[in-house]
Amino acid sequence: MLGNFTYHNPTKLYFGKDALEGLGEELLKYGKNVQLIYGGGSIKENGIYQEVLEILLACGKNVIEDGGVMPNPTSERLKQGAALARKHKGDLLLAVGGGSVCDYAKAVSVSAYCDDDPWEKYYVRFEDPTCKIIPVGCVLTMAGTGSEMNGGSVITNREQKLKIGHVFGSDVMPKFSILDPEFTYTLPERQMVAGIYDIFNHICEQYFSGEDDNVTDYLCEGLMKAVVSASRKAKKDPRDYEARSNIMWAATWALNTLLDKGKTTDWEVHMLGQAVGAYTDATHGMTLAAVSLPYYRHILPYGVKKFRRFAVEVWHVEEKGTDEEIALKGLEALENWMKELGLTMNISDLGATADMIEGIADATRVMDGGYRVLSRDEIVKILKESL
Repeated sequence: MLGNFTYHNPTKLYFGKDALEGLGEELLKYGKNVQLIYGGGSIKENGIYQEVLEILLACGKNVIEDGGVMPNPTSERLKQGAALARKHKGDLLLAVGGGSVCDYAKAVSVSAYCDDDPWEKYYVRFEDPTCKIIPVGCVLTMAGTGSEMNGGSVITNREQKLKIGHVFGSDVMPKFSILDPEFTYTLPERQMVAGIYDIFNHICEQYFSGEDDNVTDYLCEGLMKAVVSASRKAKKDPRDYEARSNIMWAATWALNTLLDKGKTTDWEVHMLGQAVGAYTDATHGMTLAAVSLPYYRHILPYGVKKFRRFAVEVWHVEEKGTDEEIALKGLEALENWMKELGLTMNISDLGATADMIEGIADATRVMDGGYRVLSRDEIVKILKESL
């Protein structure tokens, strides 16, 4: 395992049935003003909102409502949330929902007292916060992004047609997160499988980099196999607690900064997918699924040994033929699993059109940690193959 690194993750997790009981204990650590952040209202329908509200009130908190956060939170909405937190002098931002709600809360935490334009400072210039940061806590209702235990925050600028993520440091990571797998039961199947692929691709983004014998790669392979196994069980029975708990736990470990240690990491699939999302407002996991296979087939010749290992260790492909033939069978197995889940396999089904390709290519950031640094022509080629 090559390279030096520092590892620190300050997020405290409460996991399992009745994990919400930990919320009251955590609330005692913060002041009276709690900004309650949530999405379109499903938490009111399934009762989670009422449970959380009762705990907040029992702890004597003043609740500042910030509901209706959209699945791909925008820079305009971020300004509104930051102004709300500043006006009410929020002591804690409590995100109740999936990754977008958690991402938005982290963006608000560093924007409420920011003297600059938060979009320009964090998502254009990628600067670190220099202002007061409001603590964040999460009650997770969807597994996928890993936002409950990392500093990542993805925001969309609709005017500029850009969807960009900033990975903040440990001081922005949630102070605590509540993970009850039963809270994910009411998710529509499409959202569940999109989250599952998001998990899987987070692992791939870190796995498909480097060529040394790295402990992280063994961890990645184990997590990928766990996700595939649990996904099939959850697809068959969405209320299979064991399957849903394994999916939720894998999601957290897929992107809590553990798997990138000793790795350069790729992240080009995410750059492509986020650019598609900026133009279509499509579900994040589906945008990743739609661009993955064209991208992986394109870079396979440059990282054939790792793709071969992926085929053998994750998909148990028979070791017959050349390295490239075995590697391609691994991608075929990946494709079959994706179709089995019911993932969207091309960007045209997400609303992308041929005349958007040039703009999407312009919005795609080029990363340099994987097996191939793409030229713009290559990005255009991959996007056309994804249509």
